[in-house]
Amino acid sequence: QVQLVESGGGLVQAGGSLRLSCAASGRSFSRYFIGWFRQAPGKEREFAAGISWSGGWTSNGDSVKGRFTISRDNAKNTVDLQIHSLKPEDTAVYYCAAGSIGYGSGTYYRSGSYAYWGQGTQVTVSS
Repeated sequence: QVQLVESGGGLVQAGGSLRLSCAASGRSFSRYFIGWFRQAPGKEREFAAGISWSGGWTSNGDSVKGRFTISRDNAKNTVDLQIHSLKPEDTAVYYCAAGSIGYGSGTYYRSGSYAYWGQGTQVTVSS
């Protein structure tokens, strides 16, 4: 079992940057694919970024490409999401999630593929 805790959210002006962090505890963190999702009020949960267990493969959602960078440090059991050029439409609760997913499976963008979730961190972007 893996426990996940997100941090780093807050209020930021449009055009600014933010670094979200996901800290994991429990066994075998380094074996899991980690995804970041976000959910805005009244909208479905959306895939933002994902990273393979080794960190050697990453993917971004279409709406955030070029602005979001995901990285992980298996020695520290952390996965970070660096967000640049923030827009008001990036306002959402951001969640990290862990799952036994092969990046070649093509299912990493589906929230149902992940077994473990954090409680989320709020990001609010003002215009």
